[in-house]
Amino acid sequence: MKRTPPNDPPAPRRRRGLSEEDRALWDSVARQVKPLRKKPRLTAIEPDAEADVAATSPKPRKLKPAPVITTPKPAPQPPAPPKLVTLGRRERSQIGRGRKEIDARIDLHGMTQARAHRALHDFLHRAHRDGLALVLVITGKGKTTGPESERGILRRQVPLWLALPEFRTLVVGYDAAHIGHGGEGALYVRVRRSR
Repeated sequence: MKRTPPNDPPAPRRRRGLSEEDRALWDSVARQVKPLRKKPRLTAIEPDAEADVAATSPKPRKLKPAPVITTPKPAPQPPAPPKLVTLGRRERSQIGRGRKEIDARIDLHGMTQARAHRALHDFLHRAHRDGLALVLVITGKGKTTGPESERGILRRQVPLWLALPEFRTLVVGYDAAHIGHGGEGALYVRVRRSR
């Protein structure tokens, strides 16, 4: 088996600078050559030559600024409707004992959901407009016997409706009614004051 000598990379070539004599020769040749371009090339960097080139070179073109694209500001969001609160225990007790008056009442039981929703919405708008403070909403307990023994759809839906933004602007809060006013089948609703 033949041994091959390792391949060493060739040594890098040393750059040598021009001697004074070579530089003078190069400068004289460079001055005699007619340039192909319009811009003159500098042979040696001298402060005076830089100033001459800067004075004779054409001025750079001014670029037009890119057009500014503005995006329209989004419409301000309306403030979130206030949260619902429950009535205080003391206030609920006063209403149940008859010491505090209920300003109006509406009876929804026996209505379809669509009709009950519309009736409740109209009723609360009137109460708000008239400045009423406390109203009673009777939903009914629902059927408890028979083939359609579904447990009060309006009883479940009315609290959900009161949490909707369309009602939260009219209602401060609600709570289950006292047994004397319908118990589980009714709600005390505090109406928001009109401004």
